Amino acid sequence: MSTTSTTSSGPRFVARRSEDRGNADHGWLKSFHTFSFAMYQDYRFQKWGNLRVINEDRVQPGEGFGTHPHSEFEIFSYIVSGELEHRDSMGNKEVLKRGDIQLTSAGTGIRHSEMTHGNGPVHFLQIWSVPQKNGLSPKYYNRHFTDEEKRDKFVLTVAPVGSEGVKETRDGDGPAPVQTQLRLYATIISPGSSVSHTLKGASNGTSDSKAYIHVIQTSGYNEGKATGALVKVNDNLNLSEGDGAFSQGAKGETITIENTGDVPAEVLLFDLE
Repeated sequence: MSTTSTTSSGPRFVARRSEDRGNADHGWLKSFHTFSFAMYQDYRFQKWGNLRVINEDRVQPGEGFGTHPHSEFEIFSYIVSGELEHRDSMGNKEVLKRGDIQLTSAGTGIRHSEMTHGNGPVHFLQIWSVPQKNGLSPKYYNRHFTDEEKRDKFVLTVAPVGSEGVKETRDGDGPAPVQTQLRLYATIISPGSSVSHTLKGASNGTSDSKAYIHVIQTSGYNEGKATGALVKVNDNLNLSEGDGAFSQGAKGETITIENTGDVPAEVLLFDLE
């Protein structure tokens, strides 16, 4: 898709409103789709750079996604609330909680399941990215970032393999390694505060840079117009919970997100090729 400018200079933005996302309510699963997925197909929203899927999922207790295959995708889960049990064909079994990011580099192929754990529902974002190279061996990574770490600052939670500070260990600190040019930053912005990010630019030497902003729907499931936390992007684009925005700019340009509401706003920012 193309973007149209909302400012006379700096990055250009196009809002992706929460109520316009694909939506599926299966009872046991309530899901929003930023991009075409399953029964929701819209040629305008197939991917953005190497970002292919952002599903905001809520799964009821005792339910989930049974064992199924994946290949040639980088798949990661950002846990918002509740507990999610992950099992896969690599022998990994783990219960993921608030603040966890689990990344599966599916490579030549894996099988996994994701089920709720405990007595409550789980709310998480399922994110897929297209790898820069096919035929790689599958790998699994898990990282944890506290709310305090994310308070009023961007924390780098996922970054390309080989980047500074990225460790290719199953567990540990620092961002999870991804086999694509994607950086995922997370923040929790207090009312009246703001955070800023300088676009990294593409790795191929050009100055082009894409980004995507997503405001997590933390206050509850809502199929209608976005409510809850309210932020303003670069002084001119208002977003609320569930809203997102496509951005296109140049290396060195800045995205600033200000919390203009009265409750904390949990925001993800993807810096892409």
